[in-house]
Amino acid sequence: VVTRAVCFARDLTNRPVNMLTPEMMAQAMGGAAEPLGIETEILDENQTRALGMGAYHAVGDSAAHPPRLIVLRWRGGRQEDAPVALVGKGVCFDTGGYNIKTGPGLKTMRSDMAGAAAVCAVVLALAENKVPINVTAVIPAVENRISPESMVPGDVVRSMSGKTIQINNTDAEGRLILADAITYAIEKENAAGVVDIATLTGACANTLGRLTAGLVSNSDELCGRLLSAAQKSGEQYWRFPTFPEYKKMIESPVADLSNQSSDGCGAITAGLFLGEFAGGTPWVHVDIAGTAWADRARREYQTVGATGAGVTTLYQLCADMAKT
Repeated sequence: VVTRAVCFARDLTNRPVNMLTPEMMAQAMGGAAEPLGIETEILDENQTRALGMGAYHAVGDSAAHPPRLIVLRWRGGRQEDAPVALVGKGVCFDTGGYNIKTGPGLKTMRSDMAGAAAVCAVVLALAENKVPINVTAVIPAVENRISPESMVPGDVVRSMSGKTIQINNTDAEGRLILADAITYAIEKENAAGVVDIATLTGACANTLGRLTAGLVSNSDELCGRLLSAAQKSGEQYWRFPTFPEYKKMIESPVADLSNQSSDGCGAITAGLFLGEFAGGTPWVHVDIAGTAWADRARREYQTVGATGAGVTTLYQLCADMAKT
């Protein structure tokens, strides 16, 4: 079952963008989830705009294909138990916006929704195996394009949390949609804990390479559980430090936060940016920018293309939590 889930995530991530718009992603995920008894809710652009998801819309409104917020609820545990939320970055294609990517960088940008594919796959496997835990996947699905509606450097947007964000780089879009998705998971789904997973930063790939994903967390317990799950799944993760000085790098003179670090440490500061929206809720950020795509197979079980990174570890994390 878990192997099929990994393959589902790979196949979805490998789809060309003209075959996986946000609406198509919602249809594919809902079509796979509903037969397994997973409650599926798809919020359109009018519903998310009414919720005040301004950071999410700063990205999603740039494309002709409107954004979709995909919510998948597996209620395998006790009714009174708050769910664990898995939040997956779902940028179906990332041009970088007005901070446009280079030609080589654009070639694999259909994989910028690998986090979304991973959390959907995990919920599918949990449901098929009837794991006794409540897990909700929250997936902000967008395209980051260039249009008259696109955000530009210097813009200030208001997130669902009420926090304002200065846009200093339109290619730092993933953290914008994840910020509102994390807020949604906590405020609307009453999540007891949050794990977000995303192809978030080139800095993480440059630091840890193509075999290890990076972690940022506000919870030693939840992060420890994830690392323990990784010992069983065989995937590799490394927790980054979060010294107080790093938070100063995402300060803004005109807003509550900047979406770009003022002094490097891009993988850490991107994680700390997201942590501002988790607040006191136990939270782990997983950056799979280096591990989600393979230009050549680095493991015997890999092929060229999407790897399904994160699926086995997050499934194991949830399965372990179901036992306690």
